[in-house]
Amino acid sequence: MKPAEHYIINQPSHYRDILLSIVDVMKQTLPEATLEYKWGIPYFYYKRKPFCYLNASHKKQYVDVGFAKGFQLQNHLDHLIVDNGRNTIKSLRYISIESININVLTQVILEAEKLY
Repeated sequence: MKPAEHYIINQPSHYRDILLSIVDVMKQTLPEATLEYKWGIPYFYYKRKPFCYLNASHKKQYVDVGFAKGFQLQNHLDHLIVDNGRNTIKSLRYISIESININVLTQVILEAEKLY
């Protein structure tokens, strides 16, 4: 088992379900992206460049999907989160499987793809 898969499978079920759903959407939307394990978390790469990471934040109780070129994204700004200290990444955050808006996630992935 690859380290990224190991990270996902070993999460508590609440986070694992969210992560698996996001991975499924990513694979359907951008099948050319590869799931790597960088900086201690799963990270999708597209055209050999960092695309987005998946981080289960147990302390803050959400899954963060951070887009490497997030500050260049123009759509769905009402869904994208900007944290202090991050100068390039914007993220989508999910607290439950039900909170995942697949349409928004898919559209953000497709918009981010155009930046590469």
